[in-house]
Amino acid sequence: QVQLVESGGGLVQPGGSLRLSCEASGNIHSGYIMGWYRQAPGKQREFVASITGDGVISSADYVRFTISRDNAKNTVYLQMNSLKPEDTAVYLCNAQYTFYSHWGQGTQVTVSS
Repeated sequence: QVQLVESGGGLVQPGGSLRLSCEASGNIHSGYIMGWYRQAPGKQREFVASITGDGVISSADYVRFTISRDNAKNTVYLQMNSLKPEDTAVYLCNAQYTFYSHWGQGTQVTVSS
């Protein structure tokens, strides 16, 4: 079993930055693809970014969002810059390995003036 705990969300003004963290525990290893998704009220969950254990990155926005991971700390980060009101959502951490998929509880990000 894998447990994921997100942190770092909050209220930020448009144009601001936030850094989210997701700490994994349990049966986690570098073979897991770690990712971030988000879900806004009334909308479907959408992909934000992912990173493999070897550091291969996929992202929905390579300019504003930067994903990274520290395998020694079992932690994945999401640096978000130039935030917009439409980025407001619950951001969820995901760990996927073969057919195993684990989710955290999420952290709220609100972008508002």
